[in-house]
Amino acid sequence: AEAVISGDQVGYTEKPLTTVVNIGIGGSDLGPLMAVEALRGYWLDGRRSFFVSNVDGQHLSETLKQCDPETTLFIVASKTFTTQETMANANSALAWFKEQGGHDAADSAAVSKHFVALSTNLEAVADFGIVPESTFGFWDWVGGRYSMWSAIGLSIALQVGPQRFLELLDGAHAMDVHFFEEPPATNMPMLLAMVGIWNRNFEGMGVHAVLPYDQHLHRLPAYLQQADMESNGKSVTLDGERVPVATGPVIFGEPGTNGQHAFYQLLHQGTDPMSSDFIAAARLDSELGDHHEKLLANVLAQPRALMCGKTEDAVRADLAADGLEEGVIDELAPHKVFDGNRPSNVILMDRLTPQTLGALIALYEHKIFCQGVIWEVNSYDQWGVELGKVLAKEILPTLEAGQVDEGLDVDPSTRRLLEWILARRSSD
Repeated sequence: AEAVISGDQVGYTEKPLTTVVNIGIGGSDLGPLMAVEALRGYWLDGRRSFFVSNVDGQHLSETLKQCDPETTLFIVASKTFTTQETMANANSALAWFKEQGGHDAADSAAVSKHFVALSTNLEAVADFGIVPESTFGFWDWVGGRYSMWSAIGLSIALQVGPQRFLELLDGAHAMDVHFFEEPPATNMPMLLAMVGIWNRNFEGMGVHAVLPYDQHLHRLPAYLQQADMESNGKSVTLDGERVPVATGPVIFGEPGTNGQHAFYQLLHQGTDPMSSDFIAAARLDSELGDHHEKLLANVLAQPRALMCGKTEDAVRADLAADGLEEGVIDELAPHKVFDGNRPSNVILMDRLTPQTLGALIALYEHKIFCQGVIWEVNSYDQWGVELGKVLAKEILPTLEAGQVDEGLDVDPSTRRLLEWILARRSSD
């Protein structure tokens, strides 16, 4: 990262590498993307980052339209270097680079200046054409959703600089030490985990909202969806038995105040109560007018409304004070009652910095671990993602052939869907 940022390492035409395209999926995409967006206030001048994850070719093609092959560095992030989506995008990016860059770009020395790998499969990386000195490994036991602290974080270091990346690690380490040393009564990850266990298993709440009141954290809910749901969305214990209680909740969210104008209606008055986390910083490095005061007023008001609600007597009193007639009050009052007693956590920080971001992410990582221990599930496997991948590989040859073989062993529903798709694809 230091060599690229300083200009010591340049592209094949000697131009600085100012654009980074991170090609990965899951934890190799969600974590770095979330962190780069969260640390937007620390971006180095003149540097750009793009993140490509979806095997949908539109994701890559729209990104490449904004790139110059002479100044772009591609990061192929895949622990196994066999992930279908990532390798499809990586091979297409390589083909684009050779085609757009002209004859010289097809040279292996040119490729090695523009492609690096983050992987544990050194043999597959070499077969792709990336040289050992451009390959950054990490321990094979590091799961994707816990990998942003490793070489997978290279895209972060390239966008905000190595020093800021180290500060991110320092913040995470501080939370690690807190989790390791602090007694349970004042241990933040343990407390957050136990509140979650109470809401999930004793209050029966199967949905949890993550609500960052900071636009830079707009990718945090998506990141925590994977971290939590892929870790603890399990129905079998470590001993291979069925889990006797409900495990991981559904995680969703949006930045405030956007969410207030979208799904907060259900949070406040829906028939299925759910829990929430509100996250905010007391100060911004560059505040615009009174925008932040308005934001903070909302982040304090929403948990209060969820907790306290509003009784029918209070609603009627307010409507009467507005001068409404009794009949109108009778009609409106039931719709304006808030039951309250809907749980939320409020997580505050001084400022959103690399250190506080690191601590925040580590806080959630340790919370997830604690809950996995209590539920007796393995938070570090993800067998649930495997079946769909296997079935997709079985279906792909049929799509490539353009017709459904009579011997294809699929259920009638899938067969009918395949026939419909192939009919439309051949109609042109």
